[in-house]
Amino acid sequence: MKNGFWTLLKRPYEGEDFFLPDLCSSVAVFTLVVLAQLVVLVWVLAQPADGGFDWLQLAMASLFVQWIVLLSAAALCRLRGWMRRRPLGLAVAACHAVVVGLTLFFTVLGDWVVYRGMTGALQWEAGQLLRHGLIALIMTSLLLRYFYLQQQWQHQQQAELRSRLQALQSRIRPHFLFNSLNSIASLIEVAPAKAEQAVLDLSDLFRANLSGSETLSCWGEERRLCEGYLRIEQYRLGERMRVQWDVGELPDTLPIPLLTLQPLLENAILHGLQPRIDGGEMLIRGRLQGGVVELMVSNTCPQQNDTHQGERMAMANIRARLQALFGERAQLAGWREGECFFSRLVYPVTQDSTTAEKSLSNESTDR
Repeated sequence: MKNGFWTLLKRPYEGEDFFLPDLCSSVAVFTLVVLAQLVVLVWVLAQPADGGFDWLQLAMASLFVQWIVLLSAAALCRLRGWMRRRPLGLAVAACHAVVVGLTLFFTVLGDWVVYRGMTGALQWEAGQLLRHGLIALIMTSLLLRYFYLQQQWQHQQQAELRSRLQALQSRIRPHFLFNSLNSIASLIEVAPAKAEQAVLDLSDLFRANLSGSETLSCWGEERRLCEGYLRIEQYRLGERMRVQWDVGELPDTLPIPLLTLQPLLENAILHGLQPRIDGGEMLIRGRLQGGVVELMVSNTCPQQNDTHQGERMAMANIRARLQALFGERAQLAGWREGECFFSRLVYPVTQDSTTAEKSLSNESTDR
């Protein structure tokens, strides 16, 4: 354990990952100022005061601490790039040196300003310097420990997200594979050429399915894969399946989670068109408005209002994947109106979500 710890201290950080956050951001500065002020307030309240609350002491202590906090944040922000390329132990020592050094400097400067007006000479106590230095050392250690634990927690959250997505994806694969193989088996004797094309379409679909559930694809590729899946089912159902596309508003480069539309089409066929003797129609509509993608799949369905267990599971899996990737703004709803069933998928398209997914994909590749 000790050898591993010292190895970690000596090892340089790689890439952009670093435990110390960007202290130049407005959120970080505001958080540090508020936390510092709360510490000062607690310290002043803990001091014995016979004449009531000492507002002057609060003002002077706040001025002293806030100067240290703001200048330390600025210095560490400028040194962050340098520390990221150094071993962890050296980076931690540099953080302590900056904060403790500024604390001792302002302690001496404060004593010089105060005693200069009283005696005209600098007077300071070694005990006061030691006390302020120890306080700065302890507070810096606690704050750095918090930053490090927060980084580890974020890594754990990302690992859990990847595991969750992979688990959800593994539920979809067997269901998708078995139904596709049944479709191909029905074509081998009656239409070998179509069976061969179906195998090629299935290989494309499964190659995409196995590439990883945390990957963002593009709409052009997603539509091509879905058209391949529909060809497999068209060979089996023939004229009983009638499909229309109304997705002209969606650009081919639009980001979309890999194989998100295909399970909705599979549900529409298995639980809507296939049970009907005369088959039915399926309409796929899509639009992009205000940074929000909306995909709607409508299909005719049997007379009885019965929701299959597999249909509920597939909808739940897709909804969980979307919310894991995009948060609560991503939604998937399904409802029935007369002889038609509607599936509506909505998710936001933002630069942040695209960057986050690329980061997850890169981490998965590195592993």
